[in-house]
Amino acid sequence: MNHNSSIFIFDFGSQYSHLIARKIREIGVDPILCSYDISISTLRNKKPKGIILSGSPCSIYDKNPLLISKYIFRLNIPILGICYGMQLISFLFGGTVEKSKYKEYGKTNFIIENSSNELLFHGIPKNSVVWMSHFDEVKNITKEFKVIGHTSSCSIAAIVHRTKNIYAVQFHPEVSHTEFGVFILRNFILHICKAKNNMRLNNFIEKSINQIRKTVSNKKVILGISGGLDSFVTAYLIHNAIGNSLHCIFVDTGFLTKREKDNMSYICEKMDFYIKIIDARERFLSILTGITNPEVKRKMIGKEFISIFQNEAKKIKNVEFLAQGTIHSDVIESFPNQKNKRKKNFSIKSHHNVGGLPHSMKLKLIEPLKELFKDEVKKIGSKLGIPKDILYKHPFPGPGLSIRILGKINKKRISMLQKAENILMQELKRSHLYESVSQAFIVLLPIKSVGVMGDKRTYENAAVLRVTKTEDFMTANFSHLPYEFLEKISSRIINEVEGINRLVYDITSKPPATIEWE
Repeated sequence: MNHNSSIFIFDFGSQYSHLIARKIREIGVDPILCSYDISISTLRNKKPKGIILSGSPCSIYDKNPLLISKYIFRLNIPILGICYGMQLISFLFGGTVEKSKYKEYGKTNFIIENSSNELLFHGIPKNSVVWMSHFDEVKNITKEFKVIGHTSSCSIAAIVHRTKNIYAVQFHPEVSHTEFGVFILRNFILHICKAKNNMRLNNFIEKSINQIRKTVSNKKVILGISGGLDSFVTAYLIHNAIGNSLHCIFVDTGFLTKREKDNMSYICEKMDFYIKIIDARERFLSILTGITNPEVKRKMIGKEFISIFQNEAKKIKNVEFLAQGTIHSDVIESFPNQKNKRKKNFSIKSHHNVGGLPHSMKLKLIEPLKELFKDEVKKIGSKLGIPKDILYKHPFPGPGLSIRILGKINKKRISMLQKAENILMQELKRSHLYESVSQAFIVLLPIKSVGVMGDKRTYENAAVLRVTKTEDFMTANFSHLPYEFLEKISSRIINEVEGINRLVYDITSKPPATIEWE
């Protein structure tokens, strides 16, 4: 790896640190994600072209704040601070950081100061939309810095050192919702740091196939195929590497929609290799009876999947590996801070294929996509020639409807949600909206509401419609669907699905919410 043209990202525990790396990779430069407490001697030896200080769930005024050595600023390496990174830079230079009077989460309007002619904002309009996620802000800066941008509620939203290549922004340029975020990162990396393009996603397929072939050797691999894009791309890569030594297994948990079942039948027809289907509906329903905690649900499901795979491995013989379609956002949300010793665990949720794996598992894992984000997986899938209807299929969680039924799970509630989801998919396709949104589903709530149907009082379940638009699934906006479409969905579900008498639309972005409710 050529570190001499690398950008080092100091990770302070932000959910977005990996997004920074992904954006840098898109620009064509090698990102190195490292702990914030990397030694000065290591930095001198590696000679990075630039340093980016990530955001953090921590505060400068925590009892043991996450700090860096002031000596880093003497190395003459260009530095860009993002969110917490900006607060850290200001603090270390003697500025003041305080709790924000108005917290900013989501989109806001950013204004570049009139006096700014900085390279960081070259080619960017004076007014643009940026993505904020902070509860602290810089209140005062020393004379060494000048303000180069603000928002309506944050008077110091971007700064630059007057004599050094030290920049900082309060917003997140790495998320797709910051309108010109990639321009800002490109300006910093290519024009300020003068890094050179030195990496491509193009050779990922060849490298992965060679690595899988070398790792597996003469052993066999079991793949838990879900029917989604991630497991489908994983199956393609592994089959290209080891052929019939790959054994794909699809587990019907009973928490599937009609569309997911139909999709698996379609995949079985398209595949050049055999897929074994296991009916485990009663098994999964039994273990989740009475379980309401979402973390417990995910972990129990993960454990049960592994139990099934290990039993199947015994039947096949010579199986040493379990393959999964784990992608990078799964890893981040399950174990965001595993690289840093001093950080607390700020995990968001345990994905059944990551946080739900039992320690007793005997099979070794193969996860060729775990360093890629969803949009990168799509690019790989396109290169592999995967059919368009699989390539653009909406994600469906491994635990299925079990995490879309909040509260207790039973056959009646599963059937209710399956019918509602089926109506949603019918109308999305009928209205030609399916491919224009990233993910759409219904959530069944553990509460009831009063209604009137046929002049009679009803007291039935409330449900939520969740439709989002995103590129990387690390950040997302709700989709601005036509009112006529929303009215149609509401009317059909309430009239056709017995047990639901109220439908609401979730208009929360990610963050502060997640896409799934559990």
